[in-house]
Amino acid sequence: MSDSADAASGRVYAPEDHHAFPDERVNEALDLVESDPEIQAYLDAQNVNPVARKRYNDHGAKHVSIVRNRALCLYDLLKAGSVQFNGAADQDLDEADEPVIIALAATLHDIGHVVHREDHPYYSIPLAADILDRILPEFDFYDTEARIRVKGEVLHAILCHHTPETPLTLEAGIVRVADALDMEHGRSRAPYEQGGRGINTVSSQAIQEVSLEAGDGVPVLVEIEMTDAAGVYQVDTLLKAKLTGSGLEDHIRIVAVTTHDTDQQLVERVEL
Repeated sequence: MSDSADAASGRVYAPEDHHAFPDERVNEALDLVESDPEIQAYLDAQNVNPVARKRYNDHGAKHVSIVRNRALCLYDLLKAGSVQFNGAADQDLDEADEPVIIALAATLHDIGHVVHREDHPYYSIPLAADILDRILPEFDFYDTEARIRVKGEVLHAILCHHTPETPLTLEAGIVRVADALDMEHGRSRAPYEQGGRGINTVSSQAIQEVSLEAGDGVPVLVEIEMTDAAGVYQVDTLLKAKLTGSGLEDHIRIVAVTTHDTDQQLVERVEL
């Protein structure tokens, strides 16, 4: 993955510079999903129900890009902190398959929204399974058995990202937490302008920036800058709820920084 300097700085990878990853497997996976017409069509279509119809936060291509990038950044930081992953290992897959599982699950986790916002992870499973059956044979480094095992791990991570089911792997835990890390105000701009005033939309408007970096005593420090107390809902009710039970509770520390909306002077820094 990225070098230690990138991981320590908390760099969030943009799709256009994913070739910073030296691992050929995850690079090939990223190239494939970014150029696949069916996947890209799903990423556009899956935003209609949550945003246009329910005036909810973005769940389309931009959301998926942010979640995937932050998931891979979390993976970098956790690996730099010597955290051992178990998903690929339990399946006798290679260490190089860990970020592939994370990248594919992060890309396909929300496609069930094309059916309905409610219970969307359960709808994502059959849709993602069909896509995985089609694209995994394109990777010449996977035989039939490896494809089945990778597919199972990706579907497990998708299922556990927003359901009561507990993640049984750290790969799945990363996708679950990364999903909640897309919380800045830009995510709720469209529904807010359309009149949406639900708690998710209003609280997201208060979040200015999310940064990931190496922590002091823990592999990952998540620092969240907000301008209003409404942002606490995003942090406490959504992010902390997803961190709980993810398997990553001992490896991630969350700090909320509240600033004045006008002069951006620091007024409060609280560890949550």
